[in-house]
Amino acid sequence: MQIQIKGEMTIGELRQEIFEKLNELENDHAVRHSRYATLYLTPTNGFGDEVYVRNAAGRKIEKLCSEGPYRSAADDFNL
Repeated sequence: MQIQIKGEMTIGELRQEIFEKLNELENDHAVRHSRYATLYLTPTNGFGDEVYVRNAAGRKIEKLCSEGPYRSAADDFNL
């Protein structure tokens, strides 16, 4: 399944739009689980010009990875 969000926006606006689309998917279409997700975005400078994300050493960052949300001990022991 693909969710497309068009137009230039701030990261806060993008976060809100993703939240709203996931709520719609859950509430209107009864989707409760997902195996994985990939988010592609094109960072800009606010004027539509593409910018490149760099680390402290100045190297371009192409990918950020996540192993999912933080799991607390309470999650592990069903508390």
